This record gives sequence, structure tokens and C-alpha cells, in this order.
Amino acid sequence: MIFSASILQYFYMCKSRGDTMAIDPKPRQSTTKIPDSPTSISASPAILTTDTTTIRDSSKATTTTSSSGHSSLFSLRESLSESPNIYTVAEISAATNAFLSKPISPSSSSPAWRCTLRGRDAVVHRRSFRHHSDAVRLHDRFASVSRGHHVSLVRLLGVASAAAGDNLYVVYEHVPGATLAECLRNPRNPEFTVLPTWLSRMRVAADLAQGLEYIHHYAAAAGPADRPPAPLVHNLLDSSSVIVTEGTFNAKICHFGASVLTGDIPEEDEYDSDPIESTDSSPKLRRSDSRAMKIQGTRGYMAPEVLKSGSAISQKSDVFALGVVLLELLSGEEPLMYRFETETKQYEMVSLIERARGIMELTVEIERQGNLRRWIDGRLRDSFPVEVAEGMARVAVECVRAEAERRPSMKRVAGKVSKLYLQSTAWAEQMGSPAEFSVSLAPR
Repeated sequence: MIFSASILQYFYMCKSRGDTMAIDPKPRQSTTKIPDSPTSISASPAILTTDTTTIRDSSKATTTTSSSGHSSLFSLRESLSESPNIYTVAEISAATNAFLSKPISPSSSSPAWRCTLRGRDAVVHRRSFRHHSDAVRLHDRFASVSRGHHVSLVRLLGVASAAAGDNLYVVYEHVPGATLAECLRNPRNPEFTVLPTWLSRMRVAADLAQGLEYIHHYAAAAGPADRPPAPLVHNLLDSSSVIVTEGTFNAKICHFGASVLTGDIPEEDEYDSDPIESTDSSPKLRRSDSRAMKIQGTRGYMAPEVLKSGSAISQKSDVFALGVVLLELLSGEEPLMYRFETETKQYEMVSLIERARGIMELTVEIERQGNLRRWIDGRLRDSFPVEVAEGMARVAVECVRAEAERRPSMKRVAGKVSKLYLQSTAWAEQMGSPAEFSVSLAPR
């Protein structure tokens, strides 16, 4: 597939569907050499030498690590199944031309560079620690997210931590494609979309639902031995953190594990011992700890409880963000827009959530479906199964309920979306292939 150069400059990694499996650590032999790694690891005695730190380990059962996360990450290699890369900051610096290469991410708080690391096309994100903890906790965080693999997630290749401990460099595979936001809204050609058919959008929806279901229910974070695993939360989901892949037009979720590694998601002992009752096991921060947390998110995707107190980051807030993305897929619109009203001569904010709720609350079926058809993205050319579209809108509205406890779990959401995707596939086969299906991500 050929992409135009003007569009490629907007593509950047941040991430169709299939069976998944979390891989458990396997025992290592007495001596292991990591391919293309500057460090060899021996079981007894072990000497790990980095650019800044040397760690010595005796043959005793207890392992001594340094107090920095940088050293702790290196000591993790033996315990993980596929030996995720523990890069040095020197490697990252060399690959990014001492960080002078032009970042592919416009964010000043989390810049990203595309580069080649150990022979692989990768994207490096520099993120700041928002909630500091000791090296053991960083060790456990990385151990948990490194075991997570799913076809709808951009793969985490490894990390590097500065000796000072202020920044963490998170390395992901580079996935050719464009962000979902770019696919839905091209500023130079508003009439163009990479996803011009109903089935293409349902495919993206199913990929996202299954990927987030995996994060919530199958990629449980490692925790203390005397406690059950803490559930994982993504916390950065929006249409700009989803990649629509080149060629297959599937969706991959970016930044898996980034919030966990940098401390956006608090540790187990920072959760309330008696959390608010919910339909899932998502923990909630104690209100007394909320001031210490710096909540990160995108306006329009953050759940009301997070905006209100910053103390309710949970799987339910992830479900809310997914619901907003599903509404974007249906309408093609941004979550929040400002429109100029000629009568009042002022700009008024239009909420995508409120518009969708208003439509789904209509009790007369003909009126509800008529409004729904007018609301759904006109670039689909009114070619979609109305009953399935109404079902998708209903699922999305359930996800963005104001009360967190009333939102469904991701298992329920993924099951409903998968069923609607199958119904859409049957509808598309019955209708035949569309005559003007676009296979290019470039604007017309």
C-alpha cells in the first residue's frame, strides 16, 4: 500500500483481533545471555553492569537490589519469559540522536521519537514519574505489564530508566498506520475518511473492546504474594491513542502499561480498604490521597468522578473513555465541539455524549431511529443496519453513564460489541461489497 508523504508525517505510534494468552515466567538456566544485549546474567554469583550502576548478588535466596528503578529493571531480566529489553539511557540517546531528532508526538509532557533499537523499528516515549515509589514496586509493575500480549495492543518492547529516577523511557513497537482521530477527521479534507463503511468501523470497535477487555480481565498486575492481583487500568484511552493499521484496517490500543509504570495508577496499599461497592473489582483511591495524585487524561474522555475529585481512576473510568470512542466511530464527531449560534452571537459547547443520550432517550421508535440516522456520520452514506447501529449507540451510552457503578464491565461490553460485529458482517455479505470502498489512508 502506498501512502502520500503529506499524510505519513501525521502517522505515529502511540498500536486485529484473535486469541490471547498471558505468558507466565519460565525458569532460566544457570547462565543466560540476552541477544544483542550489553549485559550477561549469571545465576550465582551475578554481576549486572550498567552505564551507571553495578549490582552484585550472592547465591543466597535473598536478592539485593539498588534503590533506583534503573537498577531494579536490570535485575528483572531473569524472571520474565521472553526477556523484555532493559535498555540503557545511552542506547536511547544514541538512537534518537541525543533526543535531538524531531519528535513524532506533539505533546511536550510526553514526547516520542521513532528510531531503531536493537534492529527493531520502535517508538520511544519519555514519561515523567507522577507517583514515586521504590525500586521493588517498579520491578513488580514492569513484571506485570511485560507479560501482557494481545493482538489489539501495541507491543511493549522494553524500558529504560534514568539513574536519577525522574524519567522513564517506554519503548513500543512501531505500527504503520494512522491514529483513529486522523482517520475520522482529516482537517484538510473533511469529506474524506479512511473508514467509509459500516463494517470497517465495527471492526475497529470490536478490536478496541476486546483489547480493553484483555487489559481489565486477563492482564492482571503482579502484586504482593499475600494479596490477589490488582486489576490493570489503561487510563489513557482516546481516539488519538488508537492506531488503525495499514493494510488490514484493524485497531491497536497504544500506551499499554504506561500509566502503571509511571505511577499514574496507585499501588495496592494506596487503595481504600473498604472501597465503594461496584459491579467489578476495580479499586478506588482513598480520598485523603487524591491531592497527591496528578491525574492525566484528555478532556472529553475523562469520567465525571475523575474530573470531580481525581480519586476514582478505575476500570469504570476506562469503560467511560471507550464509550466516548464508540460514539466517535458512530458520528465521526469530536467529543466536545464549539459552534457559533447566530441567534445569540456566541459560541456554545456541544457535547457528543449529551446528543447521543438525547437520541436514545426518545421513546417513539420511529422518531428515535430517524434522529439516529441523521446523527450517524453522513460519510457512511446512510448504508448501515439501523437495528445494529441502535444497538451500538445503546452500548456506548451505557458506557458513558454518569454513575460509575452503573457502567457495564468490559466483559459485557466486549460480548455485546462482538455480537453486533457478527450481525454487521452478515448484513454486509447480504448487501454485497460496497462499490466505493477505499483502501488508502491518503486523502482523496
